[in-house]
Amino acid sequence: MKYSKRSRGFTLVELLVVIAIIGILVGLLLPAVQAAREAARRMSCSNNFKQIGLAIHNYHSAYKQIPTHGTGTNEEPANRYWRTSVVSNRVRLSSLVPITAFIEQQALWDHISNPSQQRTDGGLQSPPWNAMGPTADQIQYIPWVTEVPTFRCPSDPGTGLPALGRTNYASCLGDSIWNLHLGPYNSNRTAKTTGRSRHAQAAHRGFFKPVDVSKFRDVLDGLSNTIAMGEIMTALQDGDKRANGIATNGGNASPIGHAQIRNNPSICQDNGYVDPDRPRFWLPEWQQRNRRNFARGHRWADALPIMASVVTILPPNREACGRHNALGTTLVATVSSRHQGGAHVLMGDGAVVFLSDSIEAGDSRAANIWLNNVPGSQSPYGLWGALGTRASSETIEEQLNQ
Repeated sequence: MKYSKRSRGFTLVELLVVIAIIGILVGLLLPAVQAAREAARRMSCSNNFKQIGLAIHNYHSAYKQIPTHGTGTNEEPANRYWRTSVVSNRVRLSSLVPITAFIEQQALWDHISNPSQQRTDGGLQSPPWNAMGPTADQIQYIPWVTEVPTFRCPSDPGTGLPALGRTNYASCLGDSIWNLHLGPYNSNRTAKTTGRSRHAQAAHRGFFKPVDVSKFRDVLDGLSNTIAMGEIMTALQDGDKRANGIATNGGNASPIGHAQIRNNPSICQDNGYVDPDRPRFWLPEWQQRNRRNFARGHRWADALPIMASVVTILPPNREACGRHNALGTTLVATVSSRHQGGAHVLMGDGAVVFLSDSIEAGDSRAANIWLNNVPGSQSPYGLWGALGTRASSETIEEQLNQ
């Protein structure tokens, strides 16, 4: 009798069932993998902030003051602070510049603090760059275009031009926008004036005093109750209202005035500049196009409010509303991030906290506290505003999520 051995393979139906099962498993696995990756990026972002917090404390131990937000060199004769210069930085360097030596960037600090001739394009600068460099908008000055890993959140995809060296961490200047770009000084940054000093004392209530010296002892509400810095997303030139500017007909002219934004921080929303179909974006006709390099986080070395500052007025991830013109000065710019549901803040004691978009933030249409609006008053912006002020006798009675 003959025996025939016959092999049997998969049928088409069985193969399709296996493929379907694999597809379902992959579909279930991918979101978990993506969530795990984002969790890792968020933890790395938090660790960067902790390093910055340690740097601020080490700086204070060394120099007995908080690193100044709005510092640097001036020239003779001095000129308006907003003008570009290759001779000096016009006292416009952010608080991130002084701490570079405290975040293991000693080589970068040595480059900044000494004269040099090196240029980004490989040529030689003549005459050489002076110590502390030119204004932070100079693309040929190598330190200002350097991407510092500690200043970048891994969740933020922004990279390259039109930005120079980007930052995702910004100094907290309090709960008022009035004259943040001026501090107590005249426009040439050569002397304090009586009028602006009075305005500064009334309005500049944050951990950092713009263009002025601040110390831990000034934080009377307690370091653990006061936000020192906030996370910000960098602009991708996509019209995202959290990082990109508004302007009339896509140009540079601002559609709102300084006093208007001071008196109603929600004026951009109230005036209908936000796209109702895409609430995260400005309407196309209000998007700023001519100055794409002038946006949130685009220059880590620049102390202008639009570049490396936050205020605790609008809650996290609300719009960056203000005069996005050539100065980028009067700006309600809150914390923002690419994380889901909130953003990190660095407290004065070095703790890093992830705050929700839904934090209690009072009346977002209330006028700022300033010289002509009851100086010393309780912040009108609720818990969020109270966290941003250093000495308003507003301390928190609840544990923030960490």
